[in-house]
Amino acid sequence: MKRRTWWFVAALPPLLALGWAGLAPIELSTRDKLFEIPKGTYARRRAGDLVDILPSRITLTIGLDDVLLLRNLDDVPQQFGPTILMPGQSFRLPFERESENRFECTAHSSGQMLVIVEAEPEWPWQKVRWRWHHWSQRG
Repeated sequence: MKRRTWWFVAALPPLLALGWAGLAPIELSTRDKLFEIPKGTYARRRAGDLVDILPSRITLTIGLDDVLLLRNLDDVPQQFGPTILMPGQSFRLPFERESENRFECTAHSSGQMLVIVEAEPEWPWQKVRWRWHHWSQRG
């Protein structure tokens, strides 16, 4: 096989994947981004364990995953902003515009959580970046 042909054959699959990532529409099964407060969180905190149950920063994207869903599986109420989540209760908070929101959160060791809401990716390189970020956060 000629040297130029070999280079083209080797480069074609990554270029096709990059093209798909930038041009294909992003589809998710749900717009909810779920975070659960596990059972025993309050007991662990009372025992002095300052482990972070929830991330200190959550990023949502308009039109894709723009609904924050919190589920309290603990035995005691938890506070998120002005809302009290009773044991077994869920709370859905939809966002409609880009913003940075800071909430009081008793399930977090610092007592606060930052929710960043980004615009929907429109351009191919924005879609590639969003897919890469979404994929890397799953692992």
